Amino acid sequence: MVIDNTKLGPGKGGIRMTPDVSEEEIFRLARAMTFKNALADLPFGGAKAGIVWPGGSDALKKKFVQSFARLIKPFLISKYIAGPDVASSEKEMKWFVEEVGNKKAATGKPKNLGGLPHELGSTGFGVAEAVMTAAKIKGIGIKDASVAIDGFGNVGSFAFRFLKNAGAKIVAVADRHGAIFNKNGLSETDVRKVKSCGKSIEECKRGHPISRKKFFSLAVDVLIPASVTDVINDSNKKSVRAKIIVEGANIPMRENIEEELWRRGTMIVPDIIANAGGVISSYSEYKGYSAEKMFGLVKEKVNKSVNAVLKMASERKISSRKAAMEIALKKLL
Repeated sequence: MVIDNTKLGPGKGGIRMTPDVSEEEIFRLARAMTFKNALADLPFGGAKAGIVWPGGSDALKKKFVQSFARLIKPFLISKYIAGPDVASSEKEMKWFVEEVGNKKAATGKPKNLGGLPHELGSTGFGVAEAVMTAAKIKGIGIKDASVAIDGFGNVGSFAFRFLKNAGAKIVAVADRHGAIFNKNGLSETDVRKVKSCGKSIEECKRGHPISRKKFFSLAVDVLIPASVTDVINDSNKKSVRAKIIVEGANIPMRENIEEELWRRGTMIVPDIIANAGGVISSYSEYKGYSAEKMFGLVKEKVNKSVNAVLKMASERKISSRKAAMEIALKKLL
């Protein structure tokens, strides 16, 4: 666990459970949470937690989660509030709060524990709102705008749904094994059917299988990296042709790569704005708000931040990351 900053309140950040999660990754994510919460005007600081999870049964996973909960209990609520992240969901948050005996120790819990679970799609909803706001600024109509989404977990699947409902055309979806492409658009039902069976997305018959390398080189209006860290990197950065990148995942690329893409003319909505829907939902749960009020707050705060950051970036001729950091630092200081 890394508690990065508590200037505005207790550190808020999810628990990431992957086989190769590292201290450096958790630090980078905790620092991102500091600025994300500041930009959204939330009374939270920045923190993040990681559990090296090699995989296994639910019974074993519960032991891992509850052992971790006991170890960090002295920091909970006053310094750290947990939440879902990669490979952790409302189920894991239920185990977590049951072990420490306090429902305030985590957000993203099941509804019967007073939660607004991330399964409502708050993060994906915020990403979709960020896409629509950025597209409008870029002069791209959302109706029939071509979108590629890397990742079909909680963030990617809901971003797919909300954008599709808004009229966008989701032409490509990728997972860690490969990707599929259909220039006429993909169906969420078809993709979800394949993923729910535990199969690779490549087995979805409604799309043509393509490699992950090809996926990142597609000439689409919007690219949404919504999976894991550093998926856009030195090996594929030169092939990226999307007009807009909206970072659904936390730190999907390093800042120097963001800078390179910005200099090439790519509009980028940084993670600390684009995926803030999750932590805004956490705040709503913390305050006891309804799901309806939460969605309204996500829409308001994400749109406000995207407009402010992209306006400053355009006027000052600086990258959107630099603009976002400048705004966040003013709030923190």
